[in-house]
Amino acid sequence: MKIQSAEFELSAPDLAACPAWALPEFAFIGRSNVGKSSLINLLAERRELAKVSDLPGKTRLINFYVINRNWSLVDLPGYGYAHVSKTERSAFNVAVAEFLEERPNLARVFVLIDSRLPPQAIDLEFLQWLGRCRTPYSLIFTKVDKQSLAKTQANIELFNAKVAEWRSELPEIFLSSATKRTGRTEILTRIAAVLAARNRAGD
Repeated sequence: MKIQSAEFELSAPDLAACPAWALPEFAFIGRSNVGKSSLINLLAERRELAKVSDLPGKTRLINFYVINRNWSLVDLPGYGYAHVSKTERSAFNVAVAEFLEERPNLARVFVLIDSRLPPQAIDLEFLQWLGRCRTPYSLIFTKVDKQSLAKTQANIELFNAKVAEWRSELPEIFLSSATKRTGRTEILTRIAAVLAARNRAGD
């Protein structure tokens, strides 16, 4: 897929404020500081489309970007630690939950996992919850340039073993590095395939 345009649309504090459109949406979410903004900029080939910060939890709103004028990339607030008050944290977690449960044109969720870490309870708990939403999702293991491929594969195998405890079919997995541009083609190809399948279903 060639990215011809990538434009910021709006930031929504909750489901009610989300755009009233029929564009297929692809949401990206992960634990705070997992490299989500860098990955979004890599996919869109726009250096500052999503703001990158060293401060975990900077994304507090649901951010919508229109790609090629025919689908939307949605940047969701990270789960876990966020540098906000408990009240604010609860508010945006509710907004994210409602979006993932109720957004009718949500085509797929990409869940970002830090490839350098062994399985984290917060990631596994989120996936269990997401599975109950029946929302199609894929996993993206980020920052693979920070360690050897063998170490990355070892952590993925550990993660898969945990997921297999409650899910018989393991989710689709991508590897990514914003620095090395790893995974960009594969992720965009998956999005293109989902878009094509939706178009066929609508014919």
